[in-house]
Amino acid sequence: MSPFSTPFNLIFFLLIFFISSSHAVSPSSSTTSMEAEALLKWKATLHNTSQTLWGGSNHCNWIGVTCDGTGSVTNLSLPGYGLRLNGTLHSLNLLSFPNLIRLDLGNNSLYGTIPSHFGNLSKLTFLDLSLNSFSGNIPSEIFSLKSLELISLASNEISGPIPRDIASLSSVSNIYFAGNNLSGPIPSSIGRLHKLFRLDLHNNRLNGSIPKQVGMLRSLYLLDISANYLTGSIPASIGNLSNLVYLYFYGNYLSGSIPSEIGLLKSISALELSVNNLSGVIPISIGNLTSLERLFLSENSLSGHIPQTYCNFTYFQLSNNHLTGPLPENLCLGGVLTRLAVVNNSLTGPIPSTLRDCKSLIRVRLEGNHFTGNISDAFGIYPNLDHIGLSDNNFFGELSPKWGLCPNLTSLQISNNNISGKIPIELGHATRLQELDLSSNHLIGEIPKELGALKLMSRLLLSGNRLSGKIPSEIGLLSNLQKLELSSNNLSGPIPDQLGNCLKLFQLNLSMNNLGESIPSSLSDVIALQSLDLSQNSLIGGIPQQFGKLKSLEILNLSHNKLNGSIPEAFNDLHGLRIVNISFNRLEGPIPDLKAFHEASFDALRNNKGLCGNATGLRPCVLPSRDNHNQGRRTKVIILAMLPIFGSLLLLFIFAASFFACCKKTPTRKSEPREEQHGDIFTVLGFNGRILHDSIIEATEDFSSDYCIGSGGYGTVYKAALPTAQVVAVKKLHQSEDSLLLNNLKAFESEIVALLEIRHRNIVQMYGFCSHPRHSFLVYELVERGSLRMVLSNNEQAKELDWEKRLNVVKGMANALSYMHHDHSRPIVHRDISSNNVLLDSDYEARVSDFGTARVLKPDSSNWTSLAGTYGYIAPELAYTMRVDEKCDVYSFGVVTMEVFMGKHPADLISYVSSSTPGPNDQQILLKDVIDHHLPPPRSRTAQDVVSAAKVGFACLNGNPELRPTMQQVAQALSRQSLPLRSPFWGIKVGELLGHVVCNGLGHLCR
Repeated sequence: MSPFSTPFNLIFFLLIFFISSSHAVSPSSSTTSMEAEALLKWKATLHNTSQTLWGGSNHCNWIGVTCDGTGSVTNLSLPGYGLRLNGTLHSLNLLSFPNLIRLDLGNNSLYGTIPSHFGNLSKLTFLDLSLNSFSGNIPSEIFSLKSLELISLASNEISGPIPRDIASLSSVSNIYFAGNNLSGPIPSSIGRLHKLFRLDLHNNRLNGSIPKQVGMLRSLYLLDISANYLTGSIPASIGNLSNLVYLYFYGNYLSGSIPSEIGLLKSISALELSVNNLSGVIPISIGNLTSLERLFLSENSLSGHIPQTYCNFTYFQLSNNHLTGPLPENLCLGGVLTRLAVVNNSLTGPIPSTLRDCKSLIRVRLEGNHFTGNISDAFGIYPNLDHIGLSDNNFFGELSPKWGLCPNLTSLQISNNNISGKIPIELGHATRLQELDLSSNHLIGEIPKELGALKLMSRLLLSGNRLSGKIPSEIGLLSNLQKLELSSNNLSGPIPDQLGNCLKLFQLNLSMNNLGESIPSSLSDVIALQSLDLSQNSLIGGIPQQFGKLKSLEILNLSHNKLNGSIPEAFNDLHGLRIVNISFNRLEGPIPDLKAFHEASFDALRNNKGLCGNATGLRPCVLPSRDNHNQGRRTKVIILAMLPIFGSLLLLFIFAASFFACCKKTPTRKSEPREEQHGDIFTVLGFNGRILHDSIIEATEDFSSDYCIGSGGYGTVYKAALPTAQVVAVKKLHQSEDSLLLNNLKAFESEIVALLEIRHRNIVQMYGFCSHPRHSFLVYELVERGSLRMVLSNNEQAKELDWEKRLNVVKGMANALSYMHHDHSRPIVHRDISSNNVLLDSDYEARVSDFGTARVLKPDSSNWTSLAGTYGYIAPELAYTMRVDEKCDVYSFGVVTMEVFMGKHPADLISYVSSSTPGPNDQQILLKDVIDHHLPPPRSRTAQDVVSAAKVGFACLNGNPELRPTMQQVAQALSRQSLPLRSPFWGIKVGELLGHVVCNGLGHLCR
């Protein structure tokens, strides 16, 4: 009988079916409701999240959410969403997502630890938490995810070891743990991950040796363990990785020889072993890797010959080793070689003939070897060549006119060889040329006037040759010229007036020639000049009075000429002058009242006609005797003698009137008595300004140069030891600033009040001020080590300022500027950030000085470009606009940042980058080549931090102020250590920010 034979049975069956169906649907409905609720609850805990992120009745339609057919979430992908997710994961109930397959929260601002309940996502195959700020250890529960195929925790702040349980991820093919603080060894159990395709552990703190079990990962395509602290040798088992294409061991402490088994890696395309302690010879087997395109073995202790090669290299970099013998003949076998660098080895022989026709070359660096041969026909015409360095070798012959036919050539360096003949006029056709260095050769003839067509030229170095004739006036057409060195030649005639048109010139050396006539006053228009050397010529006449305009001048050498007359009084304004030599001339009269002259050696002032003053070997300057003058002259002297008496009476009345105004901290503070605490200077300023004033005058012997410790755009700084046992820095304002102050004293006092309130560990504390008809000064705390520039220019101190300290200096500057721009009650722009205005205390902590000085001294000035912003640090937009804002400080910060890392002002680098248009593959300058060589190269984590900070510095140098980050963003980026490269605040891509400066000299981390 059928079960539906009666109506009752049919109704009963339908009822049972309905109930069963209801129970079957109910769990799914409950799950989807829990998922939507969990997402909304998590959203409520996030900061600065758009309210439109999730809303509506169906969560499967929400941004970043994908569901399966039952409405259960399978994919949650919010990488770098909108305003960036900012919060933790602890409020996201992962237990509510039993069917989740893919979770992508990369490139956000998430922080805190990674929750352990990730282990409940049993179906998860894809987990990306990279580019966040997660900390703590990797939770062991993650390694129970048997279905996981990709896990990325890169670029966070995760610490602790890599657990041995990682071997439990039996399905994983991609592991990205780079850019964290992971420590301890690489677990040998990793060899059990037979499906592993990519393993990236670079830029951590891993130590120990490379486990030989790595050789069991036969599916491996990429292995990157660079920038760690790994030691020991490279295991021979590496040769088992027949599918490996990319191998990166850069920046560790690996030792021993390169195993010959590397020659078994038939699929290898990139081999990066640079910056280790590897020794021995390069295995011959490497030359047989026909798939190898990029070979990086620089900065090791490798020796012996470079093996013959049959590879299609695009990159071949073996610099800074102990290699000998010739270059391989087949270096450009495939015609695709773009970058060749074997700097600082002991290589010999001629240039391989195959390189002459290697049209693909972009960058060639062969300097610092013993290469020989005739340079005349060793090189061809290269349509893509940007830079070639052949300096410090034994090349001979004449320069080929073909160099002028390389349309993209920006740098030609062939100094310190045995080159002879003339400079080819065809070089004038290489219109992109920015640097020409032919110094220390045997060149003859005249300097071609055709070089005046090279409008982008910034460095022209022809010293140490046998060049003759006049300096061509066409050199004055080089408006971008920054460095001109023509010393030690046979040049004659006058110094061209047209050099005054080279307004960016900061170093000019024409010494040891036969130049005659007078020094052209037009040189005073080159206000960027920092170093001027005209010594050992036959110059006549006087020193131009206009030289007082050269406020940036630090080094001046006019010795061994025939100059006469007195030193212009305007020299007293050259407060930045550090080194001076005027010996062997016919000069007379008093020397300027400057520290550079007072502390000059006898040899720097000797053999003149009649110099006098307070310096070694000079007689004091005295007034002429009255006995040798007529009665009219005596009368004049009497009148002059009486004037100070009347002047003193007048000053007495003025002083009495200004007694209560002198040396006050603020008008309101005087009525607020404070208790004295150990002679605190605030007490002195608050209660008795006269005592402070007199103490400072006495302590500095009325501002004697003996107590001068520096100078700036607004005044000279003296060290004063007060009776209270406190030592302070006193900035005596220049006369021009003093006059402005007295004319607007009220406005000045109101501004000073704001500055006295500043309290920040990276800003020099102002203690008070004194306004007086005779002189005015500001009183600051004394910062022990002096200016950053002084420290960097001193070899011993520069070595003491190691990479960690330099990174801390950059962070300190950023914190100070961020505070003043964004956290102070009234935002203040510094307007004169330079290495002279960054001081270092006893612990090498950065202290920014002179904050607000520009504004308080000239609060109503509309022409801010006339302020004492230091040339070389001023933002480029000030050339066409008078508007000064925070972004001008940002640019100056970028300059100082690069100065910290380079150990010198980065003028050449900035000019090189800003005057060129980078292409997609341009890597013209290696960061390792420009950082300060007083120090050993930074390693591992420190190297990455230097790279990150350099990227920040270059972002600040963007020519468009709108694309520069704010100082708040800079400070935050530096505090994170690992920079989020995709962070939107950069405005443009990191590669574009760097211009031609790349980081593969400090690691492939920037590739």
